Amino acid sequence: MPDQDVNRRSVLRTAATGAIAVTAASYSRVLGANDRVQLGLIGCGSRGQYDMGIFQKNPAVHVAALCDVWGDRVDEAAQKAPDARKYGDYRKLLEEGKDLDAVLIATPDHWHSRISIAAVQAGKDVYCEKPLTLTIEEGPKVVKAARENNRVFQTGMQQRSGPHYMQARDEYIQAGKLGKITLARTWWHGNAWHLRKAPATLAQKPANLDWDMFLGPVKWRDWDPQQYWNFRAYLDFGGGQVTDLFTHWIDAVHMFMLQDDPISAVAAGGIYAYPDGRTAPDTIDILLEYPAKWTATFEATLAPGIKGAAIQMCGTEGNLYIDRSKFVFTPADRGAQPTEVKAARELTIDHVENFLACMRSRQRPNGDVYIGHRSAQASHLGNLAYEQKRRIQFDPQREEILPL
Repeated sequence: MPDQDVNRRSVLRTAATGAIAVTAASYSRVLGANDRVQLGLIGCGSRGQYDMGIFQKNPAVHVAALCDVWGDRVDEAAQKAPDARKYGDYRKLLEEGKDLDAVLIATPDHWHSRISIAAVQAGKDVYCEKPLTLTIEEGPKVVKAARENNRVFQTGMQQRSGPHYMQARDEYIQAGKLGKITLARTWWHGNAWHLRKAPATLAQKPANLDWDMFLGPVKWRDWDPQQYWNFRAYLDFGGGQVTDLFTHWIDAVHMFMLQDDPISAVAAGGIYAYPDGRTAPDTIDILLEYPAKWTATFEATLAPGIKGAAIQMCGTEGNLYIDRSKFVFTPADRGAQPTEVKAARELTIDHVENFLACMRSRQRPNGDVYIGHRSAQASHLGNLAYEQKRRIQFDPQREEILPL
């Protein structure tokens, strides 16, 4: 990326602590200690409503606007935010939402970058669910827009704010207790969200559901309740298990290693167990190579015979297993006793609180937009290797796929 502000090294160096300049043109007001944050939710599905509920745990947050392509979803969310304005088009929400300080974006993946760019250009801070992008090409554009408009931008990779993840990073990985790390193993099996079946009530499109708006930049197709209900299974709308699940884990690995620069990707998988019209593989294996002489892998299947999700960092002096509930460090020495540390609470709470704090301080949050871009980028490389059935060579400095 040519913009110096989004140069990889300078951004990573200041991602956690770099202040963002506030200008009157891009930000209508600076939040004081007692000001309430006026929040708009774009995407009122299950995840959007869950995130909204986390925001509402903080009494300084007021949900002032709700938007979704399906009116029923807006009405559901309005039960928890009864005085919020209702919209079916995010552009109208941004146009009329002069009072909004921030927007929470929880739409399907193919809308993330477009809405994010529109929101920061409208002067809003943004909390956007992962993955930040649908394609590699979208990432630099979102980062540039956020930087140019001086926005606080948090991507929904809550491990970045998890106390036990940060403890594992600081006290074990960065402290050198694992020795030389050569392999980061990650897996996420049996994720039921990718097997969701549309209810019979959606056989006919609801009159208050804007299918054309849902499709947006995606090529037209007639109403398909399954593609609407289980968009994660279709590569037009998302990256399947890779961008939905691996993005979480590879982001945590990047945080542990302080590196985010894969140079190659290979993958294998397919639709082996669920030939139900989906285009995303139900079984996938990905291998990324990093220039500092280590690799990261991802393994996932929707087959019910195996379940679980975790990361294992493997080094010459020991290994560290971590998931959302705990981490366990096991030294390599024979007979050494493992050390276990449990998580204190649901990670999204800390991630939302970090975002709200940064809205006031104008610091970059734990899951800053550039960090979200780089972790989504790593996942996209895996998907490209799967789709193209070849080894993808990548220049992480120029952010370019190298020719064959």
